[in-house]
Amino acid sequence: MKSAPGQRQVNSGSADVGNQGPGHSNALALTGPADSKDSQKEGTQNALVVGPSLQPKGQNDVGTSGKSTAMVSASAPFSERLTTSAIIERIPSKWPRPVWHRPWKNYRVISGHLGWVRSVAFDPSNNWFCTGSADRTIKIWDVASGRLKLTLTGHIEQIRGLAVSNKHTYMFSAGDDKQVKCWDLEQNKVIRSYHGHLSGVYCLALHPTIDILLTGGRDSVCRVWDIRTKMQIFALSGHDNTVCSVFTRPTDPQVVTGSHDTTIKFWDLRYGKTMSTLTHHKKSVRAMAPHPKEHSFASASADNIKKFSLPKGEFLHNMLSQQKTIINAMAVNEDGVMATGGDNGSLWFWDWKSGHNFQQDQTIVQPGSLDSEAGIYALSYDVTGTRLISCEADKTIKMWKEDESATEQTHPLNYKPPKDIRRF
Repeated sequence: MKSAPGQRQVNSGSADVGNQGPGHSNALALTGPADSKDSQKEGTQNALVVGPSLQPKGQNDVGTSGKSTAMVSASAPFSERLTTSAIIERIPSKWPRPVWHRPWKNYRVISGHLGWVRSVAFDPSNNWFCTGSADRTIKIWDVASGRLKLTLTGHIEQIRGLAVSNKHTYMFSAGDDKQVKCWDLEQNKVIRSYHGHLSGVYCLALHPTIDILLTGGRDSVCRVWDIRTKMQIFALSGHDNTVCSVFTRPTDPQVVTGSHDTTIKFWDLRYGKTMSTLTHHKKSVRAMAPHPKEHSFASASADNIKKFSLPKGEFLHNMLSQQKTIINAMAVNEDGVMATGGDNGSLWFWDWKSGHNFQQDQTIVQPGSLDSEAGIYALSYDVTGTRLISCEADKTIKMWKEDESATEQTHPLNYKPPKDIRRF
């Protein structure tokens, strides 16, 4: 039996080509895309089955009825020839390839608090940062040395939220004692209190352009305060459960809240009404982080970490792994490194663009603590994005930085593109 020139014929034991009746050909006619001829030469495709449509004219003397018999490339293994995957052309993944990032390492452990460390905020000048704790104090630390500069007392329950103003010398704190306080850092004392929450206050954010403060709490309301007059401008009500995460933006939606009722709400700050509600998560949305440059944000719950676009709130994709724990905190820097901290002490680092998890770290509890005290409650990058601070259940503050000695050879990118992205 002759075959068309340039094509190899393989007699596989199971597919007896000549045993069928005359005139019946078992050729699978596949007119592939235009580039399938090139890949035929290189032998990259697992199996090429060529039908009469690809044959040159004048060579119809193959077989009895003028139809070609099955041609299977010899490079394919025997098991592949019998499966349909041999016929289907492999489609290259359209998923973006992750950028290589250096792994992060812990370089300093600060102990000084007497209770769980629940919140952290950086000073805009990047000289110091403050932490709030379950020991009811706020401590201010030097970034470079890690030394304690100041301890502030005044709350009577643990401090869940902190923010430092970049326009005034003010720091704001909120806690389980229903109190929201404004501290003057020139006098180091409370100058204003904002009364109105009916239960503990779990999160706090400062608007970047207007002098307003946003606090969310266990009364399932996000309250909007005028910093100067201490007046409550709005009570953004609509959530069915604790508001546990909030962030603000200069443009609409200016307020985004995440709640234990598993939803994320965008708020219209002019009218104090909901603009839209995202119901993609199945568990509490305990942490959210806007990207510092792109118009997008990520939200974390125990089921998945999801990425959404702004301002519309379209669902972009899930992160490509699951941390399998309650995620209490997340932060993103300008390089596109996202860090997420879990209740079990796991600190995972992600590539923002592709959603690839490039490092999984486990925090080490300070000596004398129980293993069950490995838990991360707050994360924050410094202003430059080169240092990361984690606040933990073993009463320590840990500082992380990139490992400068790492290269792409020592820490290669272990990345497999996802086969199919589940949308929800």
